[in-house]
Amino acid sequence: MAELLSLATALARVLERVTPLDSEAVPIGEAAGRVLAEDARAFVDLPPFPSSAMDGFAVRSEDTPGRLPIVARIAAGVPAPRALERGEAMAIATGGVVPTGADAVIPIEYVVEHDNSVEIADHVGEGDNIRPRGGDIRSGDVVVSSGTRLAAAQIGALAAAGLDRVSCARRPRVAVLTTGTELRSPGEPLGPGEIYEANGVLLATTLASAGAAVELLPAVTDDEASHREALERGLRADVLVTSGGVSVGPHDLVRRVLAGLGVEEVFWGVAVKPGKPLAFGVHDRTLVFGLPGNPVSTLVGAELFVRPALLALQGAAEPGPVFVQGRLAAAVRRNEQRDELVRARRRGSNGGVVLEPVTGQESHMIARAAAADALVLSPRGQGELAAGESVSYLPLG
Repeated sequence: MAELLSLATALARVLERVTPLDSEAVPIGEAAGRVLAEDARAFVDLPPFPSSAMDGFAVRSEDTPGRLPIVARIAAGVPAPRALERGEAMAIATGGVVPTGADAVIPIEYVVEHDNSVEIADHVGEGDNIRPRGGDIRSGDVVVSSGTRLAAAQIGALAAAGLDRVSCARRPRVAVLTTGTELRSPGEPLGPGEIYEANGVLLATTLASAGAAVELLPAVTDDEASHREALERGLRADVLVTSGGVSVGPHDLVRRVLAGLGVEEVFWGVAVKPGKPLAFGVHDRTLVFGLPGNPVSTLVGAELFVRPALLALQGAAEPGPVFVQGRLAAAVRRNEQRDELVRARRRGSNGGVVLEPVTGQESHMIARAAAADALVLSPRGQGELAAGESVSYLPLG
């Protein structure tokens, strides 16, 4: 067997074979999780007019302190009836249009109102509590940059800047295929040697969260004809992800059948635990991932390699995987040959995130993995990572 690729090298080889997808116009209300294909620019100044930051009174700063007649009341969404003259005040609501002539707003709690006049005890500074026109962004300026994956804050900013739709990369079409004669659908009775098929829904869930439109193909038995028919169908997608059948046993048919269908295998085998027998290839512009059949290996391979590829297809500026820092709650023994992804639970502390490895780290232990919400990276080497040591981890979910 050829030398196993490092995680970084394998990921680089995946990403260098990605060709970004075409773009399409997406209504702003449907753009959550989508990646911008071009810079989104403001249609208007934001705010589009000088507005009050407080409920209070619009005044000329030079008229303060003093007692001023209230000549008008300005609600939000209603223009001022006229300009503010010297020696006058206008009541104004938060978000209301500051009248021409006013250069400050004093909050209502800092004044005493008498009938139709207001007593201001202290001097009000010029510009106080006024949001200037364009103070947030100017018309034509970039609100959100190309390559950004849109979440609530970005969508709110785009809507406020007047955009009703944005240009986003098309969602990648992903076909997911699980293999194995032993697989049965959840809910069916199990016969001798049979197990419930979990990897398909696992993959569909995690890949949909990366923006993919997922087609879950029916599981196939361990015969070449069934494999060929299903894999041919899967190769029509932008990405084909298989689970199982990529090792070296007599029933591991996926790589051989894919080669017969013209798939160029870019690599097979990565120095990662779990997930060593992972295959990656291409067929025209279709990316093909052959993940191991053990459920945790499938999860790890999807997070480390397939998710970044999907985000890169959509033009994401940082496709990941994005590791962050935390501290180990307990020691972890290192693997001399492979980087290991250790399932762990996160908890907060005054010193930051603390990571507690879960019991049961074998690659088939998906039920134990359900307690985890992080993958801790334990770099290959001798000895152990000590309790309290700073480590990199990949959040899950």
